[in-house]
This record gives sequence, structure tokens and C-alpha cells, in this order.
Amino acid sequence: MAKKNFSNSYIFIYSAVLVVVAALILTVVAVSLKPAQEKNQRAESKQMILKTIGVDATRDNADQLYAQHITEADGYYTFADGIIIPLRGTGLWGPIWGYLALDNSSTVVGAVFDHKGETPGLGGEISSDKFAQRFIGKKMDTQAIYLKKNADKGNPYEVDAISGGTMTSNGVTAMLEKAYNDYQNLNTQNTPSTPINQREEDEQ
Repeated sequence: MAKKNFSNSYIFIYSAVLVVVAALILTVVAVSLKPAQEKNQRAESKQMILKTIGVDATRDNADQLYAQHITEADGYYTFADGIIIPLRGTGLWGPIWGYLALDNSSTVVGAVFDHKGETPGLGGEISSDKFAQRFIGKKMDTQAIYLKKNADKGNPYEVDAISGGTMTSNGVTAMLEKAYNDYQNLNTQNTPSTPINQREEDEQ
């Protein structure tokens, strides 16, 4: 059987067609999966928010429990006893995020954190319940909470930094500072003399 010889132009066109077809297939798959991915992301966010107030939810019941316990207002989330502040920042290797639940005295009653690519066993520890528990009882009133090595447990604004995760700890501190400033700015824009969580309690 004679071996076929293909010209360079034929090989180029054939390869280009394969690339275009593959790209079209990947685009169709990505577009078709996007609604499901967005739905899962929303469910995951609702699970995290609910976790800060001690409500365990699955992806199946997150919508129902969220509607029962959470009200959205001005980019924040309120619950029966206070407000939940969203957190967004950057760690060592990528995005980090989380939520802090504050009661009406601006004391942390719940916290949850997550990340995209922090190092497991080091910066990745921010997603652990053990790390989140360090924030319970801390304050977000006259200043932001910050991470510090060998933090003073009696200081309402200090939280133990992550051992071996200096850059991630710095990212969490910056994230908390930004969230605090945004929260205070919101309070000022709405009612200069009354925090948003207290204002909403008064309106009920």
C-alpha cells in the first residue's frame, strides 16, 4: 500500500480545523455547564454564611434555610441577632474569602474562611474550623481584628497568626481591615450615629 504524502498546506489546514472544532466543543461544554456551576457557587456561599450562625446546610437545603435565617441588605447579610460581614482578599497564591457574623455589640459569634490555592498545612489552614474558632469573642467595633504571632488572647482585636503562613496571615489581616473600613463607611452613609445592625434591629 502506497504511503500518502500530504502537503504542508494540507497539514496546516487540517490542524487548524481540529483546533477550531475542539475549541467549539469546549465552548459549548463550558456554556452548558455554567448555570450549574453558578448554582453550586451560590449554594456554597449560602452554606458558608449559614455556618457562621451555627446552621449546618447542604446544597439541597441551603436555599430553604437561607431564606429562613438570612436577609440581604446593602451587600451585607443580617440574621436574628446581628449582621454577617463578607470578606474578600488575596493570600499567598490566590483569592481568599470568608464571612464574620457579629452580634449587636459587634462581637464575633461566628466565622468561616476559605481559599483557592493556599499551601495545605500552612496558609491552607484558614479554611479549618480550628482557625475560625480563634475569632469567636473578638471585636470589630473601634478597629479591625488582625492576625499576630503569639497573639494576646485577652486582646479583643488580636488573633493568632497561622504558623508558617506569614503571607496568608498578612492577607487575612488586610482582608479584615478592608472589610472593617467598608462596614464603617456603610454605617456612616446610612446613619452616622447608629450601626447598621442596631438600626435594623430598631426597625423591626
